[in-house]
Amino acid sequence: MLTISNSVALADWEIDLTQIRAQGNGGQNVNKVASAVHLRFDVQRSTLPGFYKERLMQLSDQRISKEGVIIIKAQSHRTLELNKEDALARLKAMILEAVKVQKARRATAPSKGAKRRRVDSKTRKGKIKAMRGKVQD
Repeated sequence: MLTISNSVALADWEIDLTQIRAQGNGGQNVNKVASAVHLRFDVQRSTLPGFYKERLMQLSDQRISKEGVIIIKAQSHRTLELNKEDALARLKAMILEAVKVQKARRATAPSKGAKRRRVDSKTRKGKIKAMRGKVQD
């Protein structure tokens, strides 16, 4: 069972964990031990509340397929148990990030003093560059 929040939890049957061989270098161990984990989570079939499902499907994340299946590959650790924990933690973080309400952005404008300082620094820099020309006799 993966606990997302106080009221939301995912059952074990909703998360499909598969052992695979890790990619990359690692000597003989990487070629004979299946220590990487492929996590598959179907958003549409899950018991998540509707709000969670909507927000997850709106994410523009390459780990979410068009059918609504989240695929996470964890292979950064040497042991299967650590990779499982890593994959589950990344799934939880993705779900929590999706339901986080963004703060409304208010448009602001620079103050008169800031504008004046910006223009003054530009003219100062322009005068310095103008003095870099050839020296006339």
